[in-house]
Amino acid sequence: MKLKTILVALSAAACLTTNAFAQAPIVIKFSHVVATDTPKGQAAERFKQLAEKATNGRVKVEVYPNSQLYKDKEELEALQLGAVQMLAPSLAKFGPLGVKEFEVFDLPYAFPNKTALYNVTEGPIGKGLLKKLESKGITGLAYWDNGFKIMSANKPLKQPADFKGLKMRIQSSKVLDAQMRALGANPQVLAFSEVYQALQTGVVDGTENPPSNMYTQKMHEVQKYATVSNHGYLGYAVIVNKKFWDGLPADIRTALEGAMREATTYEKAIAQRDNDMALDAMKKAGKTEFYTLSAQDQAAWRKALLPVHKQMESRIGADLINAINKEGAK
Repeated sequence: MKLKTILVALSAAACLTTNAFAQAPIVIKFSHVVATDTPKGQAAERFKQLAEKATNGRVKVEVYPNSQLYKDKEELEALQLGAVQMLAPSLAKFGPLGVKEFEVFDLPYAFPNKTALYNVTEGPIGKGLLKKLESKGITGLAYWDNGFKIMSANKPLKQPADFKGLKMRIQSSKVLDAQMRALGANPQVLAFSEVYQALQTGVVDGTENPPSNMYTQKMHEVQKYATVSNHGYLGYAVIVNKKFWDGLPADIRTALEGAMREATTYEKAIAQRDNDMALDAMKKAGKTEFYTLSAQDQAAWRKALLPVHKQMESRIGADLINAINKEGAK
């Protein structure tokens, strides 16, 4: 009798444990390298809210900003291994992963405006590029915006000749390396989390960033000059571990796709606003002198930088570069 009672108790306990596991939320660890108050940081938090609401709490999104879990070079490997489920790396990160076509987004003066950019990211070209990530165990969900970049250094940067000999921090990208060399600078690859200290200590002389990144990382406090050049673009792809994504219940995946669409619309709406506000705040802070390129200056910069497109044809693909340039010319 005692044995029967024990068996019944064990069976009940097993059922309770099974139910507890069945009810445990699916956890998505979302890691990124920028501050919470950047466009990407705010959109990650918005996605968390939308995803948890859309799934009635069946999914829990844990957001880890500011390289809390992984630095630039580590995060993609962590995603592939399943240590995190979601990232929003800058598009330059996919070149070192072996999907070199994404480096087309790093080409200087590739996108004259946001319309041309969105024609690419939201059209067949953008979707085709995300598809290429699947062979790396990655599913691409969306493109997020940051904005056009400005140059900064501890000397004025008005003409290409002003870059000669400067150590300029870049992301790991062959295109960005070629861009800085075309200007006569020495490119230095550094993790984003290390840039402020490198600028402060003189390990590098300058860098390029959209204003919101420069401001939230306080780089304007250690850079005397900045040029509003809008020479290049910085964007992100929101990605997930493919095995994890494919293993989700279909209704959960559909709910998360809806949440991602909403978060993406929100992100694009705030990106330009935040960059404008950051630029204004840095000007008011008075620690950095800002210079906006004149039409004549811009022509000189374009003359120096556009040959990078031809240089990169063998790496990125001439057809893809031409297709991007065609969108920009519309």
